[in-house]
Amino acid sequence: MNYDVIVIGLGGMGSSAACHLAARGQRVLGLEQFTPAHDRGSSHGDSRITRQSYFEDPAYVPLLLRAHDLWERLAADSGRDLIRLCGGIYLGGPDSETFAGALRAAREWSLPHEVLDAAEVTRRFPTLRPDAGMLALHESLAGYVRPEQTVAAHLDLAAAAGADLRFTEPVTGWAALPGGDGVRVHTARGSYEASRLVICPGAWAPSLLAGLGVPFTVERQIMYWFAPESVAAFTGHPVFFWEAGDGVQFYGFPAIDGPGGGVKAAFHHHGGTGCTPDTIDRTVHGTEVTAIRRYLRPRMPSLPGDLLRAVTCMYTNTPDHHFVVGPHPEHPQVAVACGFSGHGFKFVPVIGEILADLVTGGTTAHPIGLFDPRRGYG
Repeated sequence: MNYDVIVIGLGGMGSSAACHLAARGQRVLGLEQFTPAHDRGSSHGDSRITRQSYFEDPAYVPLLLRAHDLWERLAADSGRDLIRLCGGIYLGGPDSETFAGALRAAREWSLPHEVLDAAEVTRRFPTLRPDAGMLALHESLAGYVRPEQTVAAHLDLAAAAGADLRFTEPVTGWAALPGGDGVRVHTARGSYEASRLVICPGAWAPSLLAGLGVPFTVERQIMYWFAPESVAAFTGHPVFFWEAGDGVQFYGFPAIDGPGGGVKAAFHHHGGTGCTPDTIDRTVHGTEVTAIRRYLRPRMPSLPGDLLRAVTCMYTNTPDHHFVVGPHPEHPQVAVACGFSGHGFKFVPVIGEILADLVTGGTTAHPIGLFDPRRGYG
C-alpha cells in the first residue's frame, strides 16, 4: 500500500487529523471534494467561539484545556493569527442551561470565573441589557478562533510534513478490505488503499457513514454581520452566549475586522430547517433577518444596524448533541469524527490529535467515552 492513512474530508477536523498524522511520520493521503478552506460545509464564517466553562457538559473541559494549548502551538508553528482571548460572557436565568451549565463546569474544574447580576453586566458591558433576574458567568480564557485560517494552517503544515493532499476529488465510497486489514477508498478519479482510514465527513455523514447506526440530521443555520452604532463599543468586547427567557439561544462576537467588518451574531439551534448539503437553501431571506433583529434589539439595542452580510452554514446533529468520535464499531481500522452539532470547531486541534492516536495506537488517553458511536440514542 502506498499510504498508511487516508483522511476523507479536509475541513476543520480532517485537516487537523492530516496534520497530526503527517507530523508523526505517517504516509497520509487527504481527499477533499472542494477547494482548500471552502465555504460549502461548516468550517467558514471568519470566527468561532472558544470557551472553557462549557455548559453542554463538564466532561468536555479536559479536551478544551488541551485544545487551548494546541491552538497556541498551531498559531506559533504556522505563523498565523488564529486565536484571540477577549473573554466570554454567558447569560440566562439562574436555572438556564447556558448560565447554570457554565457555572457547573467552572466549579467542577475550578476554572477562573465571575458571576454577575444583570445590573453588573450592563455596568461592565453597556452593550448588553439583560432582564432583571438574569445572571451571567464571565470568564477571561474565552474568545474566538479563525476557521478558514485554521484549516489553511493545518493543511500547510500537513503538506510540509509530506501529506499528499488532493482537492476537488469527491469520495464516492469506501470499504474495508477482506480480513479487516486495510481499506479501499473510491473517488471520482480512482481508487486508493491504505492500512487505516479517518472519516471526517461533516454534513455528508448521513451518506458516507450510513452504516454507522447514528441518526444524524443536518440543520441549516445562518450567520449575520450587523453594523453597530459604535464599532469602538464592540472592539475588545467579549464573545457572548445568551439564553432568552423562552429558551432561545443566540451568540455573537466583538467587532474583529474593523469598521467594515461589523459584529457577527447568530441563533444556536433556533429557526434552523432540515436540509442536506445538496438541498440547502443558501439564500438568506428578509423574514430571517427580521427574526434575529427582534431578539437582538431589546437585549443589545446598539447592535442591529444595517445588515452587512449573511451566510448559511450547516449543523450536523446527533440526537443528544454530543459528538461522535471513535473507532468504527464494525471496522476497527477506521476512525470517525462527526456529528459536532454546532459546537465542535473549538475542539479542532485536539480532535485531530485524538484521531491520530486512534489510527496509530488503537486508543487515546483523551476522555472520549461520551462520544462513543455505539452509545444509545433513544
